[in-house]
Formats: sequence, structure tokens, C-alpha cells
Amino acid sequence: MDVVVQIVTSFIAAAGFGVIFNAPKEALWKCGLVGMLGWMAYFLLTLQSIGEVPATVAAAFMIAVISQVFSRVYKAPIIIYIVSGIIPLVPGGTAYNAMRSFVTNDYNMALSYAAKAFMVSGSIAMGIVLSEVISQIMKQSRLKRIG
Repeated sequence: MDVVVQIVTSFIAAAGFGVIFNAPKEALWKCGLVGMLGWMAYFLLTLQSIGEVPATVAAAFMIAVISQVFSRVYKAPIIIYIVSGIIPLVPGGTAYNAMRSFVTNDYNMALSYAAKAFMVSGSIAMGIVLSEVISQIMKQSRLKRIG
């Protein structure tokens, strides 16, 4: 039952942010799908006792790859899919806890939360960049074979 809740809420969150970011109406379900698949990758990896940082890198990589595919297939900017898809992975709660701990003068917990939020945020960026680098390498190798 927990998996079903995770699937539904991640889809709604990603599609909802698609609405907020003014994604085209026909792209909203695709935005929700990208976010849902990315979150499920993260959720299932963390259930397998894989750390949050590697799970986030893998999920962000998957989101970026799916976004690239959707971008090419549906001839739309990649940013539509990737921004909405990444939203479920953003460590907003952790960042909030860091700020709350700073305000309540619990500096040890604040630094712990802040470091975790920083690591997860960096993992998101790393996954996206890794996907783009691999895409560019594949594109270059195709051009060399043709030329």
C-alpha cells in the first residue's frame, strides 16, 4: 500500500509543478510520469539500503534520460520535463529542518541537516550532468561513425 501512495503522490507533485511552471497541457501527464518514475527509482533504491546520495544520483540520471527521450519524441524543450521530474527529489524538508535548527540554536543538528541537503542537491545536479555527458558522448560517436 505504501508503494501505491508513493506512486500517486509523486505523480501529482510532478504534474502539479508542471502546472505551476506553465508546461503545456498535453505535457502535464508526461511531467507527472517523469517525476513518478524518478521518485520510484529513488524510493526502491533506498528500500534496498542504498544511501540517499547514490539513490538520488541514480534517480536524477533516470529523470534526465527520460526527459531527453520525451524532449526528442515530443519535440519539446527538455526543461519542461526535467524541472517537473526533479521536484520530488528536492530536499525541501531537510533544508527546512536545517533552518529551524539554526533558529532554535541547535547548531550541531543544523549543520547535519544542511550538509545532507547540500549532498542531496549536489547529487541531483550530478545525475543530470552525467546524463548530458553520456548523451553528448553517444552523439559524438554516432557522428564519427557516419562521417
